[in-house]
Amino acid sequence: MSKWFASASLAALIAVSALPTSAQAQSALAFFNSQPLFGRVPPQIASPQSVAPGDEETDDLPARLQRQVVDYPSRDPPGTIIVDTPHTYLYYILGSGKAIRYGIGVGREGFTWSGVKAIARKAEWPDWYPPPEMIGRQPYLPRMMAGGPGNPLGARALYIGGTEYRIHGTNAPSTIGKHVSSGCIRLRNADIIDLFNRVQVGAKVVVLQQNGAHDEARVSQRTPTSLYRVR
Repeated sequence: MSKWFASASLAALIAVSALPTSAQAQSALAFFNSQPLFGRVPPQIASPQSVAPGDEETDDLPARLQRQVVDYPSRDPPGTIIVDTPHTYLYYILGSGKAIRYGIGVGREGFTWSGVKAIARKAEWPDWYPPPEMIGRQPYLPRMMAGGPGNPLGARALYIGGTEYRIHGTNAPSTIGKHVSSGCIRLRNADIIDLFNRVQVGAKVVVLQQNGAHDEARVSQRTPTSLYRVR
């Protein structure tokens, strides 16, 4: 710390105690606070695991794609996940005719699928290993990408047993509501964290056909009525 700075800082503090008005005092304090104090601790950068992903996300999504509780009659038990591919919705069945509805991004043309599966495992900040078929189509992809904010799988992943598909977050929330993936189902990070905390390993996953049919447990085909937002 220079002698000049020490003198100037001391003078500023003395001036603060002597000035008669708050405006003048604030002016002196502004000068003092603007100086790079010796030994000041720099701000700490949080690791990906300590960040609350989704906190930075806004409500820019259309209202229909925002997380909300809706009427959704279904014979499936509570805890079931139903993926409505054509309408880009994912439903988490609550029971008593209610479900939480999330906006999702789904497979593009030629990459959609349907069936009844189960959640095989769950992962936080998952690493990404593009399957050989994807690398064959896009040879520029990395063979492995460590989990983190820049990873296309986002903050959480639910692995669907018997497939190479996942329900996961995304670092591109603008793709929610669109047919863009290679078959995986993506949610914005705030929503996948909410879903991740609800879903149990072994939970049933029903991916509907393009016409919305669900033979095993018929559900209402009318548009569900929004009840309230889920935070």
